[in-house]
Amino acid sequence: MTRQKAHPASGADVPTQIKNEQLVRKRRRQIIDALVNLSIEHGYHNTTTRMIAKAAGFSIGSLYEYVSSKEDLLYLVCSTIHEEVQNAVEDALADGIYEKAQLAAAIRRYFIVCDKMADHIWLMYQVTQFLPDKWKKRVLETELNISDTFVTALTRLSGKNDFPSLDEKTCSLVGHNISVLGHMWAFRRWYLKKNFTLDQYIGIQTDFILGLIS
Repeated sequence: MTRQKAHPASGADVPTQIKNEQLVRKRRRQIIDALVNLSIEHGYHNTTTRMIAKAAGFSIGSLYEYVSSKEDLLYLVCSTIHEEVQNAVEDALADGIYEKAQLAAAIRRYFIVCDKMADHIWLMYQVTQFLPDKWKKRVLETELNISDTFVTALTRLSGKNDFPSLDEKTCSLVGHNISVLGHMWAFRRWYLKKNFTLDQYIGIQTDFILGLIS
């Protein structure tokens, strides 16, 4: 894959008064993590920008140098999830994909990032509906891009070595299955962690995914 790596929390499409991109990325990640933690404790709608600023170690004025509203910040949560996921999957597929083992490695990397970002993913599913239309559209488009990364990998594998030939619809369906199964670990972890370790979950779901196309 030749796509340039994304930079989590940079959010170039969200205006900022700060010109230093690395500083913007660092500070926005602090603010994002504060929002996620406070939303889990108090609920998104009960979490104010003043609470977020205090938890992140900012004054309220400093916070508004990096974001203009809580809705912008929520969009950055979604953007950060997608960027971290896409970077991990593209790293796993950087040398091309020619065998099932490479697809399995990419699935594993994806699920590990979903575990790492579980609270962020949970918040995204809870409150994406409250985003302004322009941000909601971007979130949905980026979500499809993650699925498309797997669809592309499946298309490249189709009919090669021991991999079966798959039509376009099947590649699309399986790619979306992979995307959703990663998120399922995040938003149903309250149950799944009672019965499975992350490694067990990855193993079972990978066998399931590969079984769909064997």
